[in-house]
Amino acid sequence: MYHDRKMKKWRPFASMPEQYTGLQESINKQAEVPQPLLTEEQMKQINFTLIEALHTNKQVYLTYYKNGQHMTDTGFIQFVDSLGDLFIFIDEVFELKNKMRLSELIDIRFT
Repeated sequence: MYHDRKMKKWRPFASMPEQYTGLQESINKQAEVPQPLLTEEQMKQINFTLIEALHTNKQVYLTYYKNGQHMTDTGFIQFVDSLGDLFIFIDEVFELKNKMRLSELIDIRFT
């Protein structure tokens, strides 16, 4: 009888899935950065740019804080709710609507 056996490549650090998961979590934790605190002037500038981008439909470059990382994206502002700490952003690449919190926004600039 012939049995088809596939050779598995030995991965010394992934031999125990729990250990690999733990190591990956440690690496991710070390890469985290704290959310920056914005000055009153920075928050006013962000709000002004958001409103202008909403009314003129100009493309913006966003920097925001998510899961311990600074993320960037390019697209268009569709909706802003200052009281609800919310805005809707349509990304340039996939044209998907992204609902985001205003408090996560670090910077916004026109492209």
